[in-house]
Amino acid sequence: MFTSQTYGKLNIENIPDKLLLFYERMRTYDAPIQVIVGTDSQNHSKTKIVTVIAIVCEGHGGIYFYEISHLDKLDNVRVKLFKETEYSLRVADTLLETIESDSRFYDLYDNSTFTIHVDAGRSPEGRTAELIPTIVGWIKSVGYECEVKPDSFVSSTIADRISK
Repeated sequence: MFTSQTYGKLNIENIPDKLLLFYERMRTYDAPIQVIVGTDSQNHSKTKIVTVIAIVCEGHGGIYFYEISHLDKLDNVRVKLFKETEYSLRVADTLLETIESDSRFYDLYDNSTFTIHVDAGRSPEGRTAELIPTIVGWIKSVGYECEVKPDSFVSSTIADRISK
């Protein structure tokens, strides 16, 4: 179950309708529109995983939906990052299955970029830089665009804030 500040609680199958409403309002701006999925997690007594679906019109804002899951605590950074990526890909695939199965969404599908945001950075001090080539390769191999920090704002900002 996903939550939206605008639309309340929704099943993932209902989100494409909301994305389409936003897309139709924004296409008059002739600006790039992206559908982005990103996940971040934080360790508490369990690992709290937050996956976000966002649609953004460059220069004109966006809306987002989020889902919270809990797993047994994941202490290994590598395992956590791979689990976050797995969640993002699962949600993106489910979302696209719905979009591709209904002709109402063809314009949205054909004129938007579908991207996965990963909460990993290239900083030499960080613990995720060495994992980036593998994660990016995985995401691109299944057909999505990919962004990492500092450009992965859906995972590193929206999902991060909700996961705390």
